[in-house]
Amino acid sequence: MQYICLLPTGMLVLLIAGVLAGLLFQLPLSQTLATLATSEIRFALGLTLLTSGAATVIAVLLGVPAGHFLSRQNFKGKTVVETLIDLPMTMTPLVAGVGLLFLLGNEGVRNTLDRLGIELLFTPWGAILAQVLIVAPIMTRTSRAAFAAIDGRYEQAAQTLGLKPGQVFLRVSLPMARSVILSGVVLCWARAVGEFGATLMVAGATRFKTETLPIAVYLNISSGELGIALVCAWLLIMTGFVVLLTMRWIGKPLAADAAVLRFGP
Repeated sequence: MQYICLLPTGMLVLLIAGVLAGLLFQLPLSQTLATLATSEIRFALGLTLLTSGAATVIAVLLGVPAGHFLSRQNFKGKTVVETLIDLPMTMTPLVAGVGLLFLLGNEGVRNTLDRLGIELLFTPWGAILAQVLIVAPIMTRTSRAAFAAIDGRYEQAAQTLGLKPGQVFLRVSLPMARSVILSGVVLCWARAVGEFGATLMVAGATRFKTETLPIAVYLNISSGELGIALVCAWLLIMTGFVVLLTMRWIGKPLAADAAVLRFGP
């Protein structure tokens, strides 16, 4: 059986390696290094780190409490709420971005934002909002699974000892689910870094304004600037590589934590 599985495994490895080689060997090393030093690459990288970091923080602030609530409470319409929260994970990001564009372009919403002095469309803030729309459901789903795996008796015992619900969440539930939640944070950040469709619709594609790394790939491929596009693509690939290594590192304590969550110490 192992020899039968060897062929498809080898074909998959060759396909992925071929794609990476196709990207890697298009530029000489000297040109790659020179391109890395350009102002456009520096801007795109900086904006990507800024927007993805902000989106991840917001996703954590929204998703972790929401995941805890959904894992502990039963109410009428819960299935509908969970399905709505999960829906952006199944939607094409481009479609999600179009919906967000129409929402922000609605006259009532636009007038309200104008009165508050908030400008989202075709700005880096719009890119952050678009990324939050895509990654917050991932954080919510991950957190919900983490908290659902915790034996509720730990929380009940903490309340019996006099801890308030907020203290129970911060001092008992959150530490016990930390590894799973941390893996969700890493996944959210990686997804935000590579987000393109929703960001394009809401923030647009303007050089040195809303140019994240995926947008830079799009703009430079469209204009024939192959060097910058390839370097941005490789920065995204290296980000994915680092994320995979991080997930494997997190996975080591994760198995032990999962046993504690299910069966207790």
